[in-house]
Amino acid sequence: MDMAARPYRSVLYIPGSKDRALEKARGLAVDAIIFDLEDAVAPDAKVGARDTLKAALAEGGYGNRAKIIRINGLDTEWGRGDVEALRDADADAFLLPKVNSAADVQALADRLGNDTPIWAMIETPLGVLNALEIAAHPQLQGFVAGTNDLAKELNCRFRADRLPMQMALQTMLLAARAHGVVVVDGVYNQFKDDEGLKAECDQGRDLGFDGKTLIHPAQVDVTNVAFAPSEAEIELAKRQIAAFEECEAAGEGVAVVDGKIVENLHVETATKLLAKAAAIAERT
Repeated sequence: MDMAARPYRSVLYIPGSKDRALEKARGLAVDAIIFDLEDAVAPDAKVGARDTLKAALAEGGYGNRAKIIRINGLDTEWGRGDVEALRDADADAFLLPKVNSAADVQALADRLGNDTPIWAMIETPLGVLNALEIAAHPQLQGFVAGTNDLAKELNCRFRADRLPMQMALQTMLLAARAHGVVVVDGVYNQFKDDEGLKAECDQGRDLGFDGKTLIHPAQVDVTNVAFAPSEAEIELAKRQIAAFEECEAAGEGVAVVDGKIVENLHVETATKLLAKAAAIAERT
């Protein structure tokens, strides 16, 4: 499945150093997995994690989940070795942390030496401010909001409504949509708080994110439901398309559904929603 056509409702971080976690991930109902060599792996385990992860990917069993490898930064002692060890691994994309500019993306592209898609963690003030040029890079296919690191950099407070983060989140979204890039929301840290998770998922969905990154398998079900079209939305989309097509066939000017005018832009939105629902059905 084309990377852009995949659903990305749930994107789960999995430590690349832990065999048990890598095995468990094969049976989880997630749309994508970030195999993490950065934050989830202790410094003394980073080198060994490369072989562990490469062997797990070679073994396969991850089905049609998108497989994304998050390497260490190229400015660290491990980043270049991560690329050398895994550039030919069975993965769909490489995720680069703390991307500040398109030049950072190009540096990874040069080291990869192939056309493997690149995703960028947007988690610094410079990354947010340069999001448009980052999204424009020809090999860049996805954004991940690194909200924990960004909050630290901004010195902002954690609030349930994420008000201090809104400008940054919307800037990422604007840049991603301007260049047709997938964009997934940051993590929700309280993995036992389903109510809080749902509220943040709903907010991210309403803002326009394609899905959410997760730190624990317990968060998957809530997230998958939140970022999937509901039955009511699917039914409305079908009625909007049918009404518009019927109106066009009859040579009439205006289609109306539930007392609301349906224009071509509504039909485009409805068509995309049905395509997403179909992709999710295929995924499951």
